[in-house]
Amino acid sequence: MKPECLAGWGRTAPSRAYIARPHQLGQLSDLMESPAPRGIVARGLGRSYGDAAQCAGGTVVDVTGLDRIRQADLTTGQVRVEAGVSLEALMRAFLPRGWFIPVSPGTRHVTVGGALAADIHGKNHHQDGSFANHVSSLDLISPTGPRSLTPSGPEADLYWATAGGLGLTGIITEATVSLMAVETNRVRVDTERLANLDELMAAMEAGDEAYRYSVAWVDCLAKGRSLGRAVLTRGDHATLAELPAKQRPAALAYDPRVRVRVPAVVPGGLLNLATVRAFNELWYRKAPRREHGRLHPLTGFFHPLDAIGSWNRLYGSRGFLQYQLVVPFGAEDTLRLCVERLSDSGCASFLAVLKRFGPGDPGPLSFPMAGWTLALDIPAGAPQLWSLLDGLDEEVAGCGGRVYLAKDSRLRPELLPNMYPLLDKWKAVRDQVDPDRVLSSDLARRLGLVEGP
Repeated sequence: MKPECLAGWGRTAPSRAYIARPHQLGQLSDLMESPAPRGIVARGLGRSYGDAAQCAGGTVVDVTGLDRIRQADLTTGQVRVEAGVSLEALMRAFLPRGWFIPVSPGTRHVTVGGALAADIHGKNHHQDGSFANHVSSLDLISPTGPRSLTPSGPEADLYWATAGGLGLTGIITEATVSLMAVETNRVRVDTERLANLDELMAAMEAGDEAYRYSVAWVDCLAKGRSLGRAVLTRGDHATLAELPAKQRPAALAYDPRVRVRVPAVVPGGLLNLATVRAFNELWYRKAPRREHGRLHPLTGFFHPLDAIGSWNRLYGSRGFLQYQLVVPFGAEDTLRLCVERLSDSGCASFLAVLKRFGPGDPGPLSFPMAGWTLALDIPAGAPQLWSLLDGLDEEVAGCGGRVYLAKDSRLRPELLPNMYPLLDKWKAVRDQVDPDRVLSSDLARRLGLVEGP
């Protein structure tokens, strides 16, 4: 094997590693028994924004060749799949049969193994929790041997250390996922335009429980009385009876397409303060003040950016950061302060979304917790960006919040124990399955989760 250069979706911190591409589960045990000196980590479709799926000087295991659907029960929605199966593959195979993925992030290009390792969440966390809550079992190859795990079985602590554990407890090989029954490929959506952050949070607090899905686009450049102005969209899966008669014959059709592709070279500075400010103004003004019951295709509602091939190139050669924080309910002042600082800084966040989380799961490194979560895409070259985010980190940690490690690329390691108070519990479980630190990654070294430069 020759070393290859890898980067996260944000393209900010590339590193070189040896790439293994197994196509049989048995090959994973061989890799685990003879890892490179700087460790080994699994990688799926490369949609982690930061450096969680990189291992400079080590071995990165590309699991996308392990993509078989092992079993499917179309009466219960239980499917057994290899870890390299993507969420898109699940939708292609099962949406025409009336089953949808239980949790969907902003892209369908995520493997089941990656969804577990990041314990992904979606617009429905306040109702349905994160991905690990919809997995009844998983198989793991760790440095101390293979294991079959369940959320409440004899090694439940290892299951939950793996959910959100960023691949640092082993390589997930298979999982049994519970799909969600649906009647159509449409979402019934209510849209509301809110004048500022206070109005937005009040509307979400008052009405989110009536919807399965809820998400708000936030204008993080607005100031004064318009601070945090937003477009709130909430909805649920449409029933067959709600579709116009002419759409019912194809009610479960699924054929997502890339509408346009971003060229390999994009002029630097395309997404700057002026262009993002203009986009934000247009997006806010074109949204209806209040609209009920519009039917949206699943692909447009859940994965709008997937229609743009290689959309991460829009940020130019320097790339971008996705920064996602969560603060607990009761810390709304901290959330407001974060939005104020972002607005004052003029950081051109092309995409900023606010959601409400329900209770978190037992995973010590799982990100969601009951509270408010704000996610931002910011060009890596934005002035004073690092000092701005360092300041936000301190405010978030100070109120009992945290940042999403699966998207992180620059958190200061000393803040990690404050953000993840069960970190020592996770380390104790990890030490049992990987006492020699065979598993590693650029993120793990950067945050001190493993020793070494």
